[in-house]
Amino acid sequence: MIRGLLRTQTAPLRAAVIARPAFNLRATAALPSSVRFYSEEAKKSEEEKKSEETKEESSEEPKDELTLLKESLEASKQETSQFKDRYLRAIADFRNLQDSTKREIQKSKELALKSFARDLLEVADTFDIALKTLVKEEGATTEKKNKELDDLVEGVQLTQNMFLNTMKRHGLEQIEAMGEKFDPNVHEATFEVPQPDKEAGTVFFVQQPGYFLNKRVLRPAKVGVVKAAE
Repeated sequence: MIRGLLRTQTAPLRAAVIARPAFNLRATAALPSSVRFYSEEAKKSEEEKKSEETKEESSEEPKDELTLLKESLEASKQETSQFKDRYLRAIADFRNLQDSTKREIQKSKELALKSFARDLLEVADTFDIALKTLVKEEGATTEKKNKELDDLVEGVQLTQNMFLNTMKRHGLEQIEAMGEKFDPNVHEATFEVPQPDKEAGTVFFVQQPGYFLNKRVLRPAKVGVVKAAE
């Protein structure tokens, strides 16, 4: 009797327990469609966000390009300014170099002239000494006059040698023409005369001596040349 009573009381509970899983299965079977819907909405929203970001980026591209052009223009201006500054500095340095070179050349000329003038003073002193030895005396004998004349000639020759040596120290040398083969680069023929005992085309007379200045012809020597026999 008690067992029958318990069976009658637990029967509804069993039925409820057995019926409950069927309800849950139906509920869980309906879940995938809602989840799928939610995922599609999420994907759609993400795609919309991406498209909006792409649109924004595409709309900002011209602005970025314009900014780059402005920056490039500004860099070009700065570079041009630097080149201009360097150019002006180079011009200023070149002009300063020109001025300093001119001053150095002028200074060198003055020093060379000063040295040459100092050397010529020795020649002038020698002339003074030679002239002082020639004193006019009344009643001087012929022998004394000849002696003074010899001294004069000797003094003039000494002065000439001093003068030539002075010029040679400064690059001024006399052209040796006597007995040399005629050279149109250093000689200037003023006349020709046949000379049986001399070779044709050689210099036999120096009318005016020529000079070299630093190994270059300053003045050609005027000479007489032996003419070839006809």
